[in-house]
Order: sequence, then C-alpha cells, then structure tokens
Amino acid sequence: MSCDWYNNCVKTITPHLWFDTQALEAVEFYLSAFKDFPGTAMTHKSVLHDTPSGDAQTVSFTIAGHPFMAISAGPYFTLNPAISFMVNFDPSRDTQAVERLDALWAVLSDGGIPLMPLGEYPFSKKYGWIQDKYGVSWQLIFTNPAGEPRPVIIPSLLFTKGVSGKAEEALNFYASVFKDSRMGTVARFPADTEHQKAGDAMFAEANLSGTWIAAMDGGAAPHDFAFNEAVSLIVPCETQEEVDHFWEKLSAVPASEQCGWLKDKYGVSWQIVPTAMEEMMQNGTPEQIAHVTQAFLQMKKFDIAALRAAYEGA
Repeated sequence: MSCDWYNNCVKTITPHLWFDTQALEAVEFYLSAFKDFPGTAMTHKSVLHDTPSGDAQTVSFTIAGHPFMAISAGPYFTLNPAISFMVNFDPSRDTQAVERLDALWAVLSDGGIPLMPLGEYPFSKKYGWIQDKYGVSWQLIFTNPAGEPRPVIIPSLLFTKGVSGKAEEALNFYASVFKDSRMGTVARFPADTEHQKAGDAMFAEANLSGTWIAAMDGGAAPHDFAFNEAVSLIVPCETQEEVDHFWEKLSAVPASEQCGWLKDKYGVSWQIVPTAMEEMMQNGTPEQIAHVTQAFLQMKKFDIAALRAAYEGA
C-alpha cells in the first residue's frame, strides 16, 4: 500500500494518565515541580460531558517538551510503576544537573513512596525511583554524557508477571510497527543477579518514529502490579490508513477495544487517535464537541469520516 505518512512522518507518542478526580490538581503539581525545565506548560483543558464516567476533565500539558495528557474519569484504573517516566539529568548539557536532580526528588518525594532510594548505583552515580503522591512513578537519573544525547523525559515499561523476560522482544516488535524506528542500548542482567534471568534486559531502549521508549524486565521479583489502562500511550494518526495500520498491528485483546483504546499482546494499552479529532475537540463549538463525543463513545476503532460527519452535524 502507499504510505507516505509511514515513510516520512515523525510521531510523538503521548502518555495518557488516568485519575479518579485529581487530573487537574496533579498536572498543576507537575507543572510546579518541573517549572525550571524549558518546555513545561499546560496546553489545553476541557470537560467531556455525558461520558460513562459522567463529566470527565481532560488536560494536555508538556514536561521538558514531552507531551502528556491526563483525565479525571473515575476510580476504574489504579496508577502503578509498570509504566514510569525516566528523567535524564545530563551534566554535559546542564552544569547544575546534580542540584536539579536533588531538588526534583525532594518535590516528588513529598507524600510519595520511594521504590529505589536516591543514591549511587552501578549504572549511575545518582539515581532514584519514586512514586509520587498521585501514583505516577518517576526514575531520576544522572546520565552518562558519553554517546548519543537522550531527551529529558523517556517513558519506561517494566515487564512483570506473565510478560517478564519479554522487554527486548516487545521493543523489537514495536520497532517493527513504527516506521523509521531503531533499537538503542540493551544492557543485560549478568548471571549472578538475584531474581533475574541472565541475559534478560536490565535496560533496553528503542526510538519509535522519533519517540524514545525504555523497557526493563522484572524477573522473578515479587511484583504486585502489571500494565493496565491507568497509563496508556497515544499514537496520533493523520489518516484513516494510519489508524487501520496501528490498530491491526497492535490490538491483541478484542474485549479491550473501545473508544480508540486497545491492548497489545504484552498488556500495554494504546490509544490510536486521529489528529483531526483532537482539532475538532479543541476548536469546535460546545454543540460540535458534544456530537463528536457521542459519536466516538460508540466506536472501537475510530472512523475519521464518521467523526467528521458528526462534527459537521450530518
């Protein structure tokens, strides 16, 4: 098939955070916590009316230039560390990297739960993993400046339970789905690592059409969490052809298909979203937004033509 979009377009995968009622409050906390990082701002907020969750607050924002979305839509999913966000502090680009890392750790630790204490580790002179008071998990790391630079924010997937040992496999699979993708660093567990299988991915990364994603294997450690819909990954699509491509390649759990959401064979949730719908929801009149909302609530895979017809009142 002809896929100019697939050959040329750079996609930015957007993490989507599900909260019960605290989306706006949490976003304001993150904007304050990351206020010294260029490219941190709220970009849009709105309310979706008459959803199955009632009125749902949605917020779009950026942290260090990386896009995020958040929604308050009821107590259906619980945030956990299966998907966290690495925050890179690169001394070659920031002479105050250590001080900034310490300051951010202090803010995120207020009311949070340390998953790995801030300190020195074999892989970094300073690193810590914290789950903040809203349930979102962050890995703060002092980065080795050698090699290719990485963005400040990188989503990181932890493969546990039934998909433990599949981190590298999953990244290779995602790289096959997203055009112009490539694997990055792969660091493996040595033979003497407790709870881990030698050769599994201690850390792996891939660039998916311009967005870096990291992954780790959880091994036999007793994790009480796994991937769920509380953190999903939004893929923006310019055409119906793109929507169809990602839906066909990623969706592996038919029961999870709803409103543009799907679940892949590793349990990771994705949202395959037309950029045209985002434009309608941001620029339309209240009546147009209501029509589009009621249309997409009836869909599994999004139909751009049907969404546009709803928007235009057809």
